[in-house]
Amino acid sequence: MNKLHKMASSCSYILFIFNFLLFPISISSSNGDFHNELLESITVSRMEKTTHLHFYFQDVVSGNNPTAVKIIGDGYGFGTTFMMDDVLTQGPERDSKVIGRAQGMYSSAAQNDIAFLMIVTFVFTEGLYNGSSVSMLGRNHVVDDEREMPIVGGSGVFRFARGYALAHTVWFDPKTRDASVEYNVSVVHF
Repeated sequence: MNKLHKMASSCSYILFIFNFLLFPISISSSNGDFHNELLESITVSRMEKTTHLHFYFQDVVSGNNPTAVKIIGDGYGFGTTFMMDDVLTQGPERDSKVIGRAQGMYSSAAQNDIAFLMIVTFVFTEGLYNGSSVSMLGRNHVVDDEREMPIVGGSGVFRFARGYALAHTVWFDPKTRDASVEYNVSVVHF
């Protein structure tokens, strides 16, 4: 019994040390001022600004060199998913100046409607925004004249981005299913 009593006493002592000596240390180190100081320095040194972007998304699913390919699904029904690497242009014409790429995927996400789940990163390759990107994630109800989708992040110039994208189909060929879509994007970033 004496040995058992000593072990219980040792365990109690270890629990006491952990609860009253070590536990407060771990709390105080996680509540340190480093986090707050870092946030304050980011906020003070870099003021938020809003950038408006205007470009066209050229979605080509037909021909010998499509920029969007079906990776799963039957026809164009629910669950059909396309992977894309579409060209972004300054104008609505396919041969307009290329300013970047729309890389990601879109899936038919509605059973009784025509709506896509869009997961897209707009990667810019020209001018001030060369090497920067904004990411969009949202529902695209393609039968509406104008659709709004959220901007959920960015990189480069658009680090910490948030905002919205307005999409408008300029032209759609029902035979080939190719399309040109106008995007007006408002991005708040540092």
